[in-house]
Amino acid sequence: MAARRKRKAKGDPLRGRFTVEQHPALVRINRSYDVDCRMWPQDIAGSIAHAMMLGDTGIVTKAASKRMVKGLQKVAAEFADGSFEPRESDEDIHMAVERRLTELIGPDGARLHTARSRNDQVATDVRLYLASAAESIELNVQQAQRALLALVERDGAFVLPFYTHLQRAQPVVLGHGLLAYVEMLERDLQSARYELDECPLGACAGAGTSLPIDRRMTAKLLGFKRPSPNSLEAVSSRNDIARVLSGFAAIAVTLSRLGADLVLWTSSEFGFARLGDGVSTGSSIMPQKRNADGAELLRAKATRVTGALGRLFEVQRGLPMGYFKDLQEDKTALFEAEDAVEEMLEIACAMLGDISFDAARMRAAVEDPTGYLLATEAADWLVRQGVPFREAHEAVGALVSAAEAAGLGLEELPLEVFRRAHRKFDEDVYKVLSADGAVRSRRVLGGPSPAGVKRQLARWRKKLG
Repeated sequence: MAARRKRKAKGDPLRGRFTVEQHPALVRINRSYDVDCRMWPQDIAGSIAHAMMLGDTGIVTKAASKRMVKGLQKVAAEFADGSFEPRESDEDIHMAVERRLTELIGPDGARLHTARSRNDQVATDVRLYLASAAESIELNVQQAQRALLALVERDGAFVLPFYTHLQRAQPVVLGHGLLAYVEMLERDLQSARYELDECPLGACAGAGTSLPIDRRMTAKLLGFKRPSPNSLEAVSSRNDIARVLSGFAAIAVTLSRLGADLVLWTSSEFGFARLGDGVSTGSSIMPQKRNADGAELLRAKATRVTGALGRLFEVQRGLPMGYFKDLQEDKTALFEAEDAVEEMLEIACAMLGDISFDAARMRAAVEDPTGYLLATEAADWLVRQGVPFREAHEAVGALVSAAEAAGLGLEELPLEVFRRAHRKFDEDVYKVLSADGAVRSRRVLGGPSPAGVKRQLARWRKKLG
């Protein structure tokens, strides 16, 4: 039995204290290589920094440190050119890299894991990965913002209704609505951005190490501002992932709302826009159909991202302090959310780059006499004559009722009807009862006036380049 124990320990570096092979079911559920192998650049970067620190502090010889660094660079080259061959025994990316390093350089490869644990190793890898993923997402969000700006430049002056409760509310210009999405995505990015603040490397399993490591050195080599101040927090918390995933979820929700608008605008009932053939789909049975499947999937794909965020919180909920294997699921949530957002941004840019707007159809929706979108203009006119707003609101409400009964628009009502609604009305009220006049008058900061939209467009063009 002792010989068997020795053989097991030699074949598997993690089973030295066990006497029988691990159950295949546990091997399968415990293995995460297929998920976390995408972190190979971060894992090797962290290992190189660790190896350099071990040599600098004298924990290993300078020669051993150099051999480890060169060997790790060879492993990185294999990953980069696709020649790296994983084995079934590679439980995760960390063990795969260490196994291959030892094959390449011999016993010095076994020194790499001195003064570290996979607990602090994975926490460091994940934070390095977050910085890369957040940067990639930001660049793609900015592409979507530029696509929106191009539409503002081209068609931003078109007048259309904005909606509350999915009822036509007031006239705005299209550019104002498109710029709203630019602003929303920018706010979302504020949550999705990530800086390398605290480096977990050196926290080991959670209690640090008695060996004389230099955590400031490894933090600096990896681009972190400082080492993490508490070793237990460093390996136990996944709040960094949660913060970035919150930003990803916000981006996904904003894109889902853009998708919802595109679905409505391209429907026959609205008819405000038309997607090009390249970003439209057909029906398996109805030859006439032109479907906005991409926009619909923007709505659906968002649930993957919000769901991933929820799962990440649930994985951590109720965990005692320390490292637990539950946390292996953090990367599944992160990668799923990242991939979904990237996919959503790609289809959003494709649709925004191949869409046309129907100015006449949008204007007709604004000027439909049964919509009474200029009622607020009439109320504001009374306010400018010194009438309290609530009194003006009531008067114009009565005016709308009279117009509905007569089947007319407000601007079609004779002056005596206005006068019956409120004595302050005179013929000047008709000057404000037009869609173009309404949007021009809303020159308030942040409002939808054409002049304001031009200023905001110029600001964003300068910001995004």
